[in-house]
Amino acid sequence: MKLFFSYLQMHHKSLLLVETAALIFIAVFFLYNLPLQAVGYACLLSAVAGALIALVDFLHFRQKHFWLQKLQKQVMFGLDILPEPRTLMEKDYQDLLKSLFAYMSMQTTTYDQKHRDMLDYCTLWAHQIKTPISAMHILLQSDQSEDHDALCDSLFHMEEYVNMILSYIRLGSDSTDFVIKFCSLDRIVRSAVHKYAPLFIRQKIALHYQPISCQILTDEKWLSFVIEQVLSNSLKYTHAGSVSIYLEQPATLVIADTGIGIAPEDLPRIGQKGFTGCNGRMDKKSTGIGLYLCRCVLKKLSHTFAITSTVGKGTTVKIGLASKNLPIE
Repeated sequence: MKLFFSYLQMHHKSLLLVETAALIFIAVFFLYNLPLQAVGYACLLSAVAGALIALVDFLHFRQKHFWLQKLQKQVMFGLDILPEPRTLMEKDYQDLLKSLFAYMSMQTTTYDQKHRDMLDYCTLWAHQIKTPISAMHILLQSDQSEDHDALCDSLFHMEEYVNMILSYIRLGSDSTDFVIKFCSLDRIVRSAVHKYAPLFIRQKIALHYQPISCQILTDEKWLSFVIEQVLSNSLKYTHAGSVSIYLEQPATLVIADTGIGIAPEDLPRIGQKGFTGCNGRMDKKSTGIGLYLCRCVLKKLSHTFAITSTVGKGTTVKIGLASKNLPIE
């Protein structure tokens, strides 16, 4: 019905012209005392012929409308599929679309090239910076100064940021290096904890870990990256207290800390790209990328990610490790 009214609205001037002509004929016949039956019969025949013509035209209009709706899903690949214009106005509209499409294609090509150049530069930088980082590790092994621990912490965080850049680039690429197989969750967690053990010790943060006997279908490297990011955040915002890691049945990994917590208004936006929240604005060093990458990785692995928190009491992160439709390699 909406389509029919749209058709009438598009041809309302033509309908008004026909009605005006009929009224003029009736008025002229009436003024000259001519039999009105003749003009009535002519109007009836004209109305029947007009209705048939309008019906055919409406069916063509309907077919064209549905065809254009179908083309909406294909027009992004090119405008060659557009029908031949029937009127000069349709040709003008198609020329306008072609000009816009050509401009959009040129802008997209330029953007893609700049994006590739930026990714290539960032990848090159991230790999080149690893050389001086390795050299600094070697130098710090023989360093016994008072600043040794502080330098080790700074170097550790620098290495983490470089790895985060590389992970960000890999996730945004067309191909990924996911290797899906059954893995020991206990081994993954222990590896992440071992990596952050020096920070736990230097910050005097207690770790409560219950050994986990669980095999999960996942990518070991990427899940380890997620757990490391969560541990990094826990250590960053926990100045005293503890971090607890345990398994909620059937397959939910829980990482809870006694840190400063997250403001209630920030919780719905945690994990959005670039969102740092109140804590990040106070810290002035947060980028909002870490948890965003966690959400992206877990989504690709068909895992879930949930955060609850109370300001002044701590934060609890739950990673649902149930997997759906993951091809095993």
